[in-house]
Amino acid sequence: MKKKIFALLLCLALSLSTLAACAPTTPQQSGLNPASQQLAAKIPKYMFLFVGDGMSHVQVNAAQVYRGNNTSGEVATKNLNFAQFPIAGVATTHDSTSFCPDSASTATSVATGVKTHSGVIGLGVDKKTVAPNICEQLKEKGKKIGIISSVTINHATPAAFYAHVASRNDYYDIAMQMADSGFDYFAGGSINQATGKDEDKPDAYGIMESKGYKVIKTKAEIEALGSSSGKVYAVSPVLQDSGAIPYTIDSPPDSVSLADFVKKGIDVLDNEKGFFLMAESGKIDWACHANDALSTITDVLGFEEAIQVAVDFANQHPDETLILVTGDHETGGMTIGYAATGYDTAFSILKNQKMSYIAFDELIGEMKESNPNLKLSDVLPIIKENFGLIPPSDEAAKDEANKAFVLTEYEYNKLKNGFAESMKPEEKRSQDENAALLYGTYDPLSVTLTHIINNKAGIGWTSYAHTGTPVPVYAYGAGAELFSGSYDNTDIYKKMAAASGI
Repeated sequence: MKKKIFALLLCLALSLSTLAACAPTTPQQSGLNPASQQLAAKIPKYMFLFVGDGMSHVQVNAAQVYRGNNTSGEVATKNLNFAQFPIAGVATTHDSTSFCPDSASTATSVATGVKTHSGVIGLGVDKKTVAPNICEQLKEKGKKIGIISSVTINHATPAAFYAHVASRNDYYDIAMQMADSGFDYFAGGSINQATGKDEDKPDAYGIMESKGYKVIKTKAEIEALGSSSGKVYAVSPVLQDSGAIPYTIDSPPDSVSLADFVKKGIDVLDNEKGFFLMAESGKIDWACHANDALSTITDVLGFEEAIQVAVDFANQHPDETLILVTGDHETGGMTIGYAATGYDTAFSILKNQKMSYIAFDELIGEMKESNPNLKLSDVLPIIKENFGLIPPSDEAAKDEANKAFVLTEYEYNKLKNGFAESMKPEEKRSQDENAALLYGTYDPLSVTLTHIINNKAGIGWTSYAHTGTPVPVYAYGAGAELFSGSYDNTDIYKKMAAASGI
């Protein structure tokens, strides 16, 4: 009898063991995040990654404050579309050498999941080991790939998604790797150093064409692009400083915006296997370097328009699309709040600025050329017209409606000093620490003007360079759940890889 009972128990144990082996593994048993298990069935066919270069929480909120209501008793922000995405996270940005990193290393972390030196693109800490990026991996899976930037297309951030170089300054080498990438759509700014640093290399545009790319530079050609266009490099028909798309505040009617390039990217990349599209708003960073708040804000708003194109697309493909929005690092140490304004802000003052710092530099540069003996009195009407700032002696200063725009004696003295420095040849300008703090490497007149109007509005800056501030990550669509929480920027790549099934 005992033998029969033992045999029955043994059979029962074996049966239970077999059932356990055949039972589905739970997320907890596998060691995987439950969210990633649930996402296995909804790998996005289409993925958008939007990178606001130099953009952190303050740049985002400054745009929301600017567009919101500053009336006492009714103060409220008007939130940007991506700030309303259902999933939000925050990512640290340090690289292997600095807590104030550059775009090369931070974009490399986002694109490859690898930490590296400042200035290095697509390589490990040894500056030799190639780190495969998300675009290369998705291309191997059959997806079409698009890279857009509002600055030069071989600049650090876009380059991190197709190139591997020890120095971000190897622009020609980066352009050659762009031509060899086989990616389907490049768009935005021009190629920096297209014939090499010494202008002795074969033209990079011609190399692109020899590799099968259709290089187009007119608005009509860009508007005609579609899914049958083949491999394309679409260059902005209107270029500003150093070959970039104009700042949003300066955009003429015949320019092509970041949003337009995203729209065309969707058309060109349309195919059965889906696509990955990275779009960088690079001039947010450039405006922050120059401490130009309004140019920063309006480019964030232009960035939002580009993201809306992806949102509209996602609404047509709700179970197949993932949209991510982040920054690579923060630039300028921008703050909402300034010592002289206390707890007050007056962002409406910024509306009096009509052009970016670089457009103003060009305007004053033309005036200097035509009149080497230019005086501040000659420039004051231009300052009033384009920044709304009025000297204390101006008759308009007596008008109550203009009170907010009247320069104090302190501000006017700063303006006079900035103008005097601006009129000197660059090599003869003051090189002391005070000048470096006041002007950075920018024209002393334009940076003084932006500082004054920013401070009156209640905006401050701590740097002309990058800072160590973490950046937000916003996610919407299939796989978005992976991007909640607090993590390192290398995890953005890891989460994209997990979401896309790599």
